[in-house]
Amino acid sequence: MDNLFDVAVIGAGPGGYVAAIRCAQLGLNTVCIDDWKNGQGKSSLGGTCLNVGCIPSKALLESSENFERAGHKFAEHGIKVDGLSVDVPAMIARKDKIVKAFTGGIGMLFKKNKVTALHGRGMLQKRGNGEDNWEVRVSTDGQEQSVHARYVIIATGSVPRTLKVAPVDGINVLDNAGALALQQVPEKLAIIGAGVIGLELGSVWRRLGAGVTLLEAQADFLPAADEQIAKEAYKALTRETGLVIHTGVEIKSTRAGKDKVEIEYVDHDKNTKNITVDKLIVAVGRVPVTAGLGAEETGLQLDERGYVSVDQFCQTNLPHVYAIGDVVRGPMLAHKASEEGVAVAERIANQQKNAHSSAHVNLEMMPWVIYTAPEIAWVGKTEQALKAEGVSYKAGQFPFMANGRARALGETTGFVKVLADAESDRILGVHMIGPYVSEMIAEAVVAMEFSASSEDLARIVHAHPSLSEALHEAALGVDKRAIHL
Repeated sequence: MDNLFDVAVIGAGPGGYVAAIRCAQLGLNTVCIDDWKNGQGKSSLGGTCLNVGCIPSKALLESSENFERAGHKFAEHGIKVDGLSVDVPAMIARKDKIVKAFTGGIGMLFKKNKVTALHGRGMLQKRGNGEDNWEVRVSTDGQEQSVHARYVIIATGSVPRTLKVAPVDGINVLDNAGALALQQVPEKLAIIGAGVIGLELGSVWRRLGAGVTLLEAQADFLPAADEQIAKEAYKALTRETGLVIHTGVEIKSTRAGKDKVEIEYVDHDKNTKNITVDKLIVAVGRVPVTAGLGAEETGLQLDERGYVSVDQFCQTNLPHVYAIGDVVRGPMLAHKASEEGVAVAERIANQQKNAHSSAHVNLEMMPWVIYTAPEIAWVGKTEQALKAEGVSYKAGQFPFMANGRARALGETTGFVKVLADAESDRILGVHMIGPYVSEMIAEAVVAMEFSASSEDLARIVHAHPSLSEALHEAALGVDKRAIHL
């Protein structure tokens, strides 16, 4: 293998592999270094997202939702299902098949675009005096080799945050990977953390029959979301899905036995409580992967939280070294990492040509989605943020209960809310909870990226009957002229 490249990408998650492919498309000789191994100990591209995150969790969410519909919602459609049961190993096997197809697909994309894939852990080395290239040392099962590249893109991602009070043993105390590989439905399941991961995993196993309790340290439920959306989500997830959610909780101790886990916690009223469950999932967020990257040796600057410090263009303090995705500031979202990878690849290509590049990612217009049922999605400012900032705004809102397509689907929980500047009418935020809002939010992102007003959305024709009409009516509602409410 020729070990001299234009670009070396460290990490093959949704940031790294996209960056590598885009670099190659732009004519840059690129190597992508990744050390992920699957359950069989073989190299598996795609990082957390494809292997044990976004893709497998959505596969199980869909399976569990189908089971829920068959058991509780088909009857009103006149569809009778007798003897309904769930084959969890078959469900897990389907999930694994999807993961294998996608991780293998990245390898095919690398070959198609002539990206060199190198399995191992990459560590950045110092450059020699007068040298124009960075050295990346690659360790693979005790063997070492080096590659050299003029540019380096760090895309090492993140790992689950651990709790000393609840150490993961992979048997009864699990992280997100373990929670996606259970072979049977636990009778009782507890989850520490009621954020995106906790809610999605909790939804999967609750629909399949587990009694699920979520223990959240923060006093408020989903504080990053719009308050009105969070309240609606809490109501829907507790009443309709059946999740038990406790906020303002402090975990005091956990004790894992042979087949049970005992948890002691203090609730928001300062009362000590104890629960015993079959499985415990720890889902308290993620932390960036910078250990073993060579930060101290090369002088790569990290911030106080351990993230690689970058500017608005993802440039680190080291020349020709960029960092993207979960390892840098901003939301830990796969699509954010991918877009940063594209932007950095285009900036590097232009630098090679001594040309200016304006490629960047607008973090203010990043869509957020929680794939529960109902789904939750938003982009832009929340209502509480606008109030705190003293921004004068107008709001329009429309419920899915009044939407024809939602009625036909039998999924009427939730609403769409549009927030617009009181003077200019420019859209400042769009917030949704309801059926398939993960797909609907893209229209709001496009509108906001092009500085659209609520009137712009209100004047666009939306197909009837469609769920997107709820967004149309919410935009009309900003001017208090919604038609169907």
